[in-house]
Amino acid sequence: MLGLARKKQNLMLGLDVSSTTVKLLELGKQGNRLRVEAYSVMPLPPNAVVEKNINDPEGVADSVRQIVAQSKTKVQNVAVAVAGSAVITKMITMEAGLTDDQLEAQILAEADQYIPYPLDEVAIDFEVQGPSEEDEGAVDVLLAACRKENVDLRVDALELAELVPTVVDVEAYCMETAFELFADGAGIDRDETVAILDIGSTMTTLSVLIGGRTIYTREQLFGGKQLTEEIQRRYGMTEQEAGFAKKAGGLPDDYASEVLAPFQEAVIQQVSRSLQFFFSSSQHDEVDRVLLAGGVAAMDGLAGLVQEKLGKPTSVANPFINMDISPKVDAEALNNDAPSLMIACGLAMRSFD
Repeated sequence: MLGLARKKQNLMLGLDVSSTTVKLLELGKQGNRLRVEAYSVMPLPPNAVVEKNINDPEGVADSVRQIVAQSKTKVQNVAVAVAGSAVITKMITMEAGLTDDQLEAQILAEADQYIPYPLDEVAIDFEVQGPSEEDEGAVDVLLAACRKENVDLRVDALELAELVPTVVDVEAYCMETAFELFADGAGIDRDETVAILDIGSTMTTLSVLIGGRTIYTREQLFGGKQLTEEIQRRYGMTEQEAGFAKKAGGLPDDYASEVLAPFQEAVIQQVSRSLQFFFSSSQHDEVDRVLLAGGVAAMDGLAGLVQEKLGKPTSVANPFINMDISPKVDAEALNNDAPSLMIACGLAMRSFD
């Protein structure tokens, strides 16, 4: 049984492998306070990862080696995540009082009832959620299954980079953990219905949480790369030049009105469309709050535009607002990158399970 959420042994790096970058985060503790010990972001080779699927383990491994060296971390144990779209989850009811080994044996014996793939092709894990509300003598157990290929490619890339893959988690659960940190720091009521829009370079993922638990997740092809490509097309820049100019500024006077404003409108439409998909596929017809994550979330004024359009409190995620920061870490750079480090943060928190 190859676990999706194996228990930690020592401190772990959170390593988020997205479509265009690798993000590394190391957290530590001083007393009861969390501290950011190291972090870094490194671009991936083109097409090394496509729609969160690793195509080039060697290319990913090379970027991972570079990011470890750049961050100066000494930690070798690593937690990584697979996309929620690659994972099947199901809540099942099982007899209370069974040991983990007994639960595992019974789940494996019955797994073909729940998983539409041959069992030798999947990695399976489970976690007891607590007593069942339906049956006094039973417990609810969360079953998670993922094709082994998705796990193995991540493990291969880490081992090629001479790191120790310790946990393979699920992005949605990492987001839950990071949201809990942000909610505590920002005074957000976790019982609210919260929509988290993680807008990355090529993918946008909507996660809806109630009581801090994910009840819905959906991925769509949309992201900040579309803005980069429009800058390239309009101003005759390379992808690298456009990406730098997008962050650093210095673009022509018509950029704000002709390029940035239409992209922001496209983001708002994407957020609205994602929420409509959620409303149409559930019994819910509203959310209490919107949280923007991912690299696009840091765009000046975007949260205000989304709030104006949706009429719901909207803020930008920063899981580090209640943490100390090591003097070795560039605090300003960390603050700028914070919205895109939610998954890395959730992974790094596995050190303290």
